[in-house]
Amino acid sequence: MRRLLITCCNSFATFILAINSCAQEININMHRVNINGLSVAYQLTGQGPALVLLHGFTVDSRMWKPQIDSLSKNFTVIAWDAPGAGQSSDPPASFTISDWADCLAGLLDSIRIKQAHILGLSWGGILAQEFYRRHPERVSSLILSDTYAGWKGSLPEPGPEERLAACLRDASLPPGQFVPKYLAGMFTDSATEKVKQELADIMFEFHPIGFRLMSMAIARLDTRYLLPKIRVPTLLIWGEEDKRSPINIAYQFRDEIPGSKLVIISKAGHVCNLEKPDQFNKIVKDFCLSLSGK
Repeated sequence: MRRLLITCCNSFATFILAINSCAQEININMHRVNINGLSVAYQLTGQGPALVLLHGFTVDSRMWKPQIDSLSKNFTVIAWDAPGAGQSSDPPASFTISDWADCLAGLLDSIRIKQAHILGLSWGGILAQEFYRRHPERVSSLILSDTYAGWKGSLPEPGPEERLAACLRDASLPPGQFVPKYLAGMFTDSATEKVKQELADIMFEFHPIGFRLMSMAIARLDTRYLLPKIRVPTLLIWGEEDKRSPINIAYQFRDEIPGSKLVIISKAGHVCNLEKPDQFNKIVKDFCLSLSGK
């Protein structure tokens, strides 16, 4: 009996150590900084030119895992949890898209990054545009993926108001109801169960307050006036079968942003970085390295 007890205790200790090891591995590159009273969490890894990854509004920096793993071989990758998402604190009710942009600038200041390639997907792409508007000198290039010129600037009426009403209503849903409702529009029908589950696990921890504020920040936003004024190299990456930001919006961006390049990923949906990570990573890598002259 004593020998059995010792064996069980040793096994349990090994199990706990394994859990702790995994937890440390998951969070080894997670950092935290205070920006204007907000606790902002972010991942920082790799070396080379700075590449900032901006996530969508139902998720956090974990959606960029395939990009962090791959692109950190060539770039210093910064992926934040925007205030109102992930491990960051919720912002006040008055927070606007400009506040998020300035908060991002504060984060880059804290890690002494003066200029970076800015990659944003969906809501993150709208934030990338606002960041460029307010801090153009800090942007080496823009990479906009499956995004919008604000909902007002890209969706026909009454689309923006309908989406906003749905988001304000759905922010109160428990995760078990929220996730299936929003997960359905993120991928093509051929996406694997594995990739769906990976995103579902992230979405399950959405912040109701952050989701509500992010929706309000972009619903009535129209950045069409800004697109012709963009003067940095701009790459557009779109999932061919995007259900939330259809391909016609990609053409809108291509036609309005001077010199922009559009790359369409076939058999990919809204979150094309997870559905087709190898293609996505190569497109981003080749574009940024071409600008760096490497």
